[in-house]
Amino acid sequence: MGAVSNVDRALSALRQMIFSGVLTPGSDHLETELAEQLGMSRTPVREAALMLQAQGLVEVRPRRGIRVLPVSAQDMRDIYDILTELESLAAARAAEAAYSKADLATLAAAIRDMDAALSEDDLRAWADADDRFHRELVRLGGNARLAMIVSVMRDQVRRARATTLFIRPKPSKSNADHRTVYQAIAERDPKRAHDTHHAHRRAARVMLVELLEKHQFHGL
Repeated sequence: MGAVSNVDRALSALRQMIFSGVLTPGSDHLETELAEQLGMSRTPVREAALMLQAQGLVEVRPRRGIRVLPVSAQDMRDIYDILTELESLAAARAAEAAYSKADLATLAAAIRDMDAALSEDDLRAWADADDRFHRELVRLGGNARLAMIVSVMRDQVRRARATTLFIRPKPSKSNADHRTVYQAIAERDPKRAHDTHHAHRRAARVMLVELLEKHQFHGL
């Protein structure tokens, strides 16, 4: 049981280090050095690294250690193309589901938290609330297979956002879009929910890809 919990602990810690930027995209790390940082043996670190490799976050190279994979602008184009369609479908399905105001409380809370975070210029808190909004939107869509596909791609989106969070424009328009999607779902208007979210994700795609290309071009 202890070995399993150590793998889980290593996985959680390494994911956090990747998403916070402690382990930067393109950097290389020896299993021994990571194990020492985490205060555990190499075995759980190696097992966690293999799980992260399956999630597309790292590359495990025999005798050469673990490489944190860079965030590619082309990857973001491809992922956002899929996310845009699937999340917009989820928004439309949520609007068709005739949810009560109580059913939408988590979605509303995420929007309030996003507004509060922006008013305090706390971009990390904004990103956390934004992530909760998108997770809840997909859950409200009520399609487990759709949710599973989206979850596979979410980590790459989080990494791209972490890379660009402090160089992107202030996301005021994003908050406004989310409020409109919420209102469309509450008013049971599938077309408005779908179209607003679709336009929102397309704009995010353009912004994110441009920032990644500029970021990578300058070798930052």
